[in-house]
Amino acid sequence: MSLLNRLTDDMKTAMKAGEKDKLSTIRLLRGQLKDAEIDKREALTEEEEIMVLTSAAKKRRESIQAYQDAGREELAAREQMELDIIQTYLPAQLDAVEVENIIDQIIAETGAETIKDLGKVMPVVMGRTRGCADGKLVSEMVRKKLSL
Repeated sequence: MSLLNRLTDDMKTAMKAGEKDKLSTIRLLRGQLKDAEIDKREALTEEEEIMVLTSAAKKRRESIQAYQDAGREELAAREQMELDIIQTYLPAQLDAVEVENIIDQIIAETGAETIKDLGKVMPVVMGRTRGCADGKLVSEMVRKKLSL
């Protein structure tokens, strides 16, 4: 079942259950997926659908941080609620140990030794962790490993 179909089914369920917050978030996600399909002019692949949702989740994380910095906890709580709903549609996130193992493996494969080799390592790491790990965290971990 495609992600768009799953969202449509969950939208109907949320409508029947009267879950307004979940319904509005699902409608927003469906709209973003439809916009991406229109831009591409063909149906999205599963990986492309995940990329759209990953982008939406990243925007929520950034908004949460901005609202917390500004002391707007009620808005941060709303963004957190939306982020929680979005994450139910994303693949399970890798923990730091799993990401570190992937980074170590790729550094060994590419023969990277210094921070100058960042360009060799990052594209491969991001390819393997796309949708399963936060890109900012991955970047920080790779930089730390190559700086040693």
